[in-house]
Amino acid sequence: MGEVSLLTSRSDTGTTSAGVEEGVFSGPWRALTCGVILSVGLVAFESLGIATVLPQIADALGGLNSYGWGLSTLMLANIVGTVAAGRSADRAGVRRPLLLGLVVFAVGCLLAGAAGNWPVFLAGRAAQGLGVGAIMGMAYTVVGLAYPESLRARMFALLSSAWTVPSLVGPALAAWIADAAAWRGVFLLMLPLTAVAALLALPALRGLNRPDTPATTPDTAWWQGSVAASCALTAATAVLLWALTVENVLLLALLTLAGLATALVLLRRVTPPGTLSARPGVGAGIVTRGLLCAVYFGSEAFIPLGLTELRHLSATQAGLGLSAGALAWVAGSALQARSDTGTAEDETRRGRGRSVALGSAILLAGVVITALAMFVPAVPALVAVAGWAVGGLGMGVAFNAATTDTMEQAAPGQEGAVSAGLQLAQTLSTALISGTGGAAITIAHAHGSTTLAALAGVFAVTAVLAVLGIVASRRLRPGRSQE
Repeated sequence: MGEVSLLTSRSDTGTTSAGVEEGVFSGPWRALTCGVILSVGLVAFESLGIATVLPQIADALGGLNSYGWGLSTLMLANIVGTVAAGRSADRAGVRRPLLLGLVVFAVGCLLAGAAGNWPVFLAGRAAQGLGVGAIMGMAYTVVGLAYPESLRARMFALLSSAWTVPSLVGPALAAWIADAAAWRGVFLLMLPLTAVAALLALPALRGLNRPDTPATTPDTAWWQGSVAASCALTAATAVLLWALTVENVLLLALLTLAGLATALVLLRRVTPPGTLSARPGVGAGIVTRGLLCAVYFGSEAFIPLGLTELRHLSATQAGLGLSAGALAWVAGSALQARSDTGTAEDETRRGRGRSVALGSAILLAGVVITALAMFVPAVPALVAVAGWAVGGLGMGVAFNAATTDTMEQAAPGQEGAVSAGLQLAQTLSTALISGTGGAAITIAHAHGSTTLAALAGVFAVTAVLAVLGIVASRRLRPGRSQE
């Protein structure tokens, strides 16, 4: 984003006029820092809290047979929200897309919380997804634009830590609200918090990143732009997921092929060259990120359902697994970051590939342990909590190493495209596995099978994807397999 006009009251050095170093909670940045952190915290709470009580919601609204759509709808809308907000920020600054993101997120919470049936609930989830995409995209953009270089590392660390408290209390709080009052209260709780985040962050962004000159007219028509491509990709993926639940075999085949072919063509347009073929380097890095997220988030999406439906745990007990996984992810990331420090450059690069392979193997072990605790009555159900802590540890190691190594290989001027490719891989793979798992439940129930059989299929798929992640780790650097 080249058209930057920082507020004149802010220094590029992060010091006051008297030469005293300021922090992110000092006067000029205090309100903005609190607002941005709260915004990210809202997204974290939404992610972990709603996942915990989603089985209750699906049961109350008759949506168990399309359970996966409660997850994939948000993720697919997230793609559009991220791209649209980023384009708007490039043209007119970050304040408007952040405002719209918070408003749409709040409307989505209100709609989902008041829903009387599953389709209305899914409409609310779609609105939430649009808002989440904008909020997360703008949070990181604001840090790069509003803070001096000396404070950015601290702010990025704070944004990461904004997930810690929701990881600890989000699942338990959401389950308590659902048990003590009603699941609708989880959504309504986010409305005043969203208003507070807006009141803190938005006034501090007035005048930030306002273009000095009017935005130039794009060379291509709107239907050839990134927003239109993201909308089309979302629609094609939705068709593909919906096709899996169609009973007519011919229609299923036609819709599946159409959705898959369209999605592949659009993916080639919106990702860096070599992504679809997992070309060694950036392409393989993006694919690896997608595989890791498919394994972790795809498995995690069905843990509350499995533990509550199959092992009859409470929502609070089931939520412990999500908290354990999130906290172990933080620990794994810290361990991998420490291993990167103080090592020769070539050895660091080779070490990251080994870290991805090791992390993927640990993640695979976590998937297996968690699945055994869900599906085998002889195994105590709460072993799933420990199992998902193992998975989270592996995910933290592999995710951090793969992302760092991929971004390091981005060509000058292509950092944004590579970052967007990584984020798209994460969002799309999560939506695909969530939607496919939901389709498996629908198919199982329609043909007289059980939820256990459907979930066993989901975890078998994520286990295979974890093995592919180990294989893909060898392609993170060109020529790695020959080293």
